[in-house]
Amino acid sequence: MAIPSQYLGRRILITGGTGSFGKAFIARILKVYPDIERLVIFSRDELKQWEIQQLYPESKYPQLRFFLGDVRDRGRLRQALYKIDTLVHAAALKQVPKAEYNPIEFINTNVLGAENVVQACLETEVKKVIALSTDKAAAPINLYGATKLCSDKLFLAANNIKGDRDIVFSVIRYGNVMGSRGSVIPLFMKQASKGKLMITDPSMTRFNISLSEGVEMAIWALSNSLGGEIFVPKIPSYRIKDVAEAIAPSCIQEITGIRPGEKIHEEMITSSDSYSTIDLGKYYAILPTSGEMFSLYKDQGKLLNYVPKGFSYNSGTNPNFLSVDQIRELILKHISTKFSPI
Repeated sequence: MAIPSQYLGRRILITGGTGSFGKAFIARILKVYPDIERLVIFSRDELKQWEIQQLYPESKYPQLRFFLGDVRDRGRLRQALYKIDTLVHAAALKQVPKAEYNPIEFINTNVLGAENVVQACLETEVKKVIALSTDKAAAPINLYGATKLCSDKLFLAANNIKGDRDIVFSVIRYGNVMGSRGSVIPLFMKQASKGKLMITDPSMTRFNISLSEGVEMAIWALSNSLGGEIFVPKIPSYRIKDVAEAIAPSCIQEITGIRPGEKIHEEMITSSDSYSTIDLGKYYAILPTSGEMFSLYKDQGKLLNYVPKGFSYNSGTNPNFLSVDQIRELILKHISTKFSPI
């Protein structure tokens, strides 16, 4: 990027901080930035907060704070954001089938909750906001993806209503997180013990990113975002049938058909996005198409490396696919050192 801001912040709050990403983010920040002044974990799950506190006792980690609260409660968010300068928004409801059955609950958390986060940040001293998104927000066909698209729009549009406040909002979008709660690999590993894997569609593909890569991307975005971008990582894809082969080559594979709201392939950059997408090397960035930040980027036009018009970033046409052996290696590295194919 032509004008990196090199900003991380001294007082960080993460919403949804007790989830898979949150726990990995906490571990990384405390390791790489041990002198951070404050790291606030905001979530609604008291048990998970207690479990994290056992790993990081206050006597050794006095900079760690725990705030019970829900992003549906703007007043509680404002309290938690007192003297916070950086926010990472990871709180969301995420299961696709649950969203189809409980749409208003996903709207209340993923859309109205996002608006609460935006307004609470505008009303406090926050200077940098990074919101986590999903590949399902690109050309969504399910309710979950639609709510995350709305969330993305709210965070990006916040740059146009901030006035003279010293704050910027950006989004990071990536695919399936390997080994995260509810993802396919832990599910297959559990099913393998019964001798049968339930596969929705053998031609299905997905993008793959590890938790550590997702955390590093968030930290990179905090240090480099100017406001209004959607950052997208260059990551490999995998075929669902290859994941099944890597985990349990001897198991029966039963084809069940795709679930409500599922796609055969996921997309992170659509062809319509290509006209405002630049290549940053390790990442892509979909740039704002209007407002103050658009003007900032427009002024740098000749310095930016735009992708070809009509370009799309799709898990099915991605030139980088993981092999069965590579999937096994990643499972050993990121999920279970005791793993052996069944």
